[in-house]
Amino acid sequence: MSNDRQRPQPVPSSAALATKSSPCSLSPGLYLVATPIGNLEDITLRALRVLGAVDRIACEDTRQTAKLLGHFGIQKPTVSYHTHNESARAQELLAQLEAGGRIAVVSDAGTPGISDPGATLAQEAIRAGIPVYPVPGANAALSALIASGLPAEAFTFHGFLPSRQGERRSRLEALRGSIQEGASMTHLFYETPHRVLEAVEDIVAIFGPAQRIALARELTKVHEEMLRGSAAAVLAELSARASIRGEMVLLIDGSKTSSGWNRSAQPETATAPSPSVAEEVASLRRSESLSEKEALKRVARSRGISKSEAYRELQRGHAGRR
Repeated sequence: MSNDRQRPQPVPSSAALATKSSPCSLSPGLYLVATPIGNLEDITLRALRVLGAVDRIACEDTRQTAKLLGHFGIQKPTVSYHTHNESARAQELLAQLEAGGRIAVVSDAGTPGISDPGATLAQEAIRAGIPVYPVPGANAALSALIASGLPAEAFTFHGFLPSRQGERRSRLEALRGSIQEGASMTHLFYETPHRVLEAVEDIVAIFGPAQRIALARELTKVHEEMLRGSAAAVLAELSARASIRGEMVLLIDGSKTSSGWNRSAQPETATAPSPSVAEEVASLRRSESLSEKEALKRVARSRGISKSEAYRELQRGHAGRR
């Protein structure tokens, strides 16, 4: 008997995988293909094969997808399919699918349909009796969850938090009120660099400064980072930075025990009175050589209060020492 079957086979190159399959070797239907969220090695071998065999690729941004396809030597017709043309373009793509076409949908990064275009076309295809095939791969929310250290047995993905503070706080308050006794749950949100400080400030204000959270930034990229700890500690770290960049996943520990919020979600009983705003400002000015204005801004953020409220507390502290 020949030993050829036991002999290890070399892994084919990405270009070979992309060109190995002809369109006729791929079943007709809609393919939802996950793409890298940072590192190009996030792509799967199956994704490369599918992208190389479909008739057309619908992209959130054709320029972004062109870079990915070019890197792996894939040449296929592309068409834009994004939030602003999703409904109209879905009808055009559906007609091609009904005619027996093979179409792949990709977002700029991650899994299509998860806070990215793809769900509308999938629903239309299902209603029309067209096969829909998931081609799994990278996903920022799940990647953040498994590396966060927070409960992963049960979790809820909420998409993006509202951009307006009032709506955002209402959403977080509703979330806090919905957490069940004895539950072990993690809540996941996508967040943008220009709103993340305000979002963490609201978590401090609503859940308390000791609420356990995690913030994943630039996952699988060169500057990948995971911040873990209390909401106040994460807020202080972010506030100290000159700028905040990158795609982010914000995670909140939703665990609740019979004695109320767990120890990670509420401050432990203090053995000494908390420092006043004036004392905290003075400490920051001494330790970090900050101006009073910058120190006050830092304290306001860490406490989840407005700068005007912090200023009034500061003035009361000054008056008390006179």
